Amino acid sequence: MHPTLNIAVKAARRAGAIINRASLDIDRIEIRAKQTSDFVTEVDHAAEEAIIEIIREAYPEHAILAEESGALGESEHEWIIDPLDGTTNFIHGLPQYAVSIAYAEAGVMQHAVVFDPTRNELFTASRGRGAFLNDRRIRVTKRIRLAEALIGTGFPYRVFDHADEYLAIFREVTEKSAGVRRPGSAALDLSYVACGRYDAFFELGLAPWDFAAGTLMIQEAGGLVSDFAGDSNYFETGNIVAGNPKVFAQLLQIINTHRGNIKA
Repeated sequence: MHPTLNIAVKAARRAGAIINRASLDIDRIEIRAKQTSDFVTEVDHAAEEAIIEIIREAYPEHAILAEESGALGESEHEWIIDPLDGTTNFIHGLPQYAVSIAYAEAGVMQHAVVFDPTRNELFTASRGRGAFLNDRRIRVTKRIRLAEALIGTGFPYRVFDHADEYLAIFREVTEKSAGVRRPGSAALDLSYVACGRYDAFFELGLAPWDFAAGTLMIQEAGGLVSDFAGDSNYFETGNIVAGNPKVFAQLLQIINTHRGNIKA
């Protein structure tokens, strides 16, 4: 394993241990609303601090972009961290959440880790070296028809400016696919595309820490990732489409039929 990926794995497992301990006594956890339907807990902060400590120990000069701490330092070497993706699920005791850590050089993702502490599932990827689930190589599915595909998504929950367009997309995808799922953790959803549990995924309004690790995971598993226009500007827009090549193309076509004035 590459030394940088090894640090990411160590940090993710440390954060996962903090989350698992806290999950045993959720009623005692302090919860705060950052904005409507967007929550943060003391567990998010503790997990993030643990991740940053491990990264800083190994690479003190690297920059960090973390959900709770924001941007720390400036460097072409950057870590992008979501210490607990799926906080709302965690608060309710729904075991669908993950730690997401990505490492980029000059804006290009190089290493990625998504760790599901409830299932002890560790998704990893390094650019040019493939994607893995608990050390087993993973690939996107080979399905070619949307009608047979299972699609992941995330409902708008912070900003509802494009709710009508989203619902139109959701309706057509639901009608033309084998099913649509919305478990509530984009990092896990993208990892599930990479390992073949979903055939594709789409969501709008995500933050970089939601998808930085998952997008590299999909690309290294043979899948495609784009914004809603089919371009690579998803870090700017937060709108993302991902999947195996055949289903990705069909999903993107539906999205563009109903996209309206949603920024790509």
